Amino acid sequence: MRKKSNFGSMMVTVVFIGIIGGVVYLYNSVMFERDVPKIEIENAGYWNLRAPLKINIDDASGLMEYKVTLKSGDEVFELANEQFLSPQGKQTLELKTPKRAYALKNKEVTVSVEAKDASKWNFFAGNSASKQITLQIDKKRPYVSTIASSYRIIKGGSAVVIFKAQDDNMEEFYVETNFGKRFKAQPFYKEGYYVTLIAWPVTTEKIFSAYIIAKDSAGNVTKSKVPVIPYSKTYKYSRINLSDNFLNGKVSELAYAYGVEDDADIIGRFRYVNEDMRKSNEDVIHELTSKVSDTKVNNFPIKKMYPLKNAQVVAQFGDHRVYSYQGEQVSEAYHLGLDLASNAMSPIKSQNPATVTFAEENGIYGNMPVLYHGLGLYTIYGHCSTLMVQEGDSVRSNESIAKTGRSGYAMGDHLHFGVLVQGIEVRPQEWMDQDWIRKSITDPMRQARKLINQR
Repeated sequence: MRKKSNFGSMMVTVVFIGIIGGVVYLYNSVMFERDVPKIEIENAGYWNLRAPLKINIDDASGLMEYKVTLKSGDEVFELANEQFLSPQGKQTLELKTPKRAYALKNKEVTVSVEAKDASKWNFFAGNSASKQITLQIDKKRPYVSTIASSYRIIKGGSAVVIFKAQDDNMEEFYVETNFGKRFKAQPFYKEGYYVTLIAWPVTTEKIFSAYIIAKDSAGNVTKSKVPVIPYSKTYKYSRINLSDNFLNGKVSELAYAYGVEDDADIIGRFRYVNEDMRKSNEDVIHELTSKVSDTKVNNFPIKKMYPLKNAQVVAQFGDHRVYSYQGEQVSEAYHLGLDLASNAMSPIKSQNPATVTFAEENGIYGNMPVLYHGLGLYTIYGHCSTLMVQEGDSVRSNESIAKTGRSGYAMGDHLHFGVLVQGIEVRPQEWMDQDWIRKSITDPMRQARKLINQR
């Protein structure tokens, strides 16, 4: 009898533990999760009624139903109402306003979202959540107007545009080109006016167009074309046959210095230098030269740039170079600066005040100072033998910043002079021509100030 009693007690204990374990398991299972559905309404305080209302609803146990309503005064509009037969995953909604709601005259509406999940919590009733948000109605597009601009832009070149952009709920504005580049504008002269340099890359599209785009917090967008006339330009196309002496000289020296194995073939080493290193080094340049200040600009008294006295041009900007070895094309590249040569280790001078944003070695460009002149305009000086400035220095007009050399991917002593506008290489020849600077940059800015004063 005692054995049966002990066995019975043991069975009761096992059953009890099993029940407790089952309860604990169910209590902690997804089936009985206790978190309410997560509701996210993406519109940030403003709405134009035309753009879709973006809502995300999610829950760990799945969703069984949701409802979205729009209320304005005494009017209520049902935007969505879904009930599911089985639990559903995350719901991403883009809800359009009913056409009859476009005539609403109230300046604000209330959006309400209700959701219920598939959990068995709350005695199998599940978890419910609701969220309300009040949105200010703004149907008015931002105001945009071009005040002045350069007359034309040449492929590979630069231009300037001055414009007005205004909206009570402005979110962002910029100038965007047909090839996707966005140019940030700085405040100009008086409140509400802005200026930016723009550029047409030599390596991209055969056509050019640019638009001022302004967006407000309600989703209203204005797009206005910049009235600058594009002029195409043909650049030099060079076929270069690679020799073994060249490949086993400077090219191999650079490749070895940057970690290419000794047993790599000579064309592999060349491609590494001409393509991989070049891209990496140009990425550094583009990153450095893409930054633009938020400081207000009244004028831009830039002088022509000619950094090397009594220099000869030994390689042109925009030269498309195609390299062949033993009759087979093996690589290509664009030359995105102007090569100038004078006496060995000649002093390099800046004709304009500037801030040094970089002064280090940069791969194929060798020792390379980068100067910022304002308004998104930068200059670079490659292959230097000696650097006479360091990052953070302020440079005065006609101050020596370095000496020419053959560091990096240079066969002889010379200067690689590059000009960039917000990260895009442009024709140095334009910025070496005072007449072009006056007609294309400073005159439009002067005209803009005059027109703004007349308003």
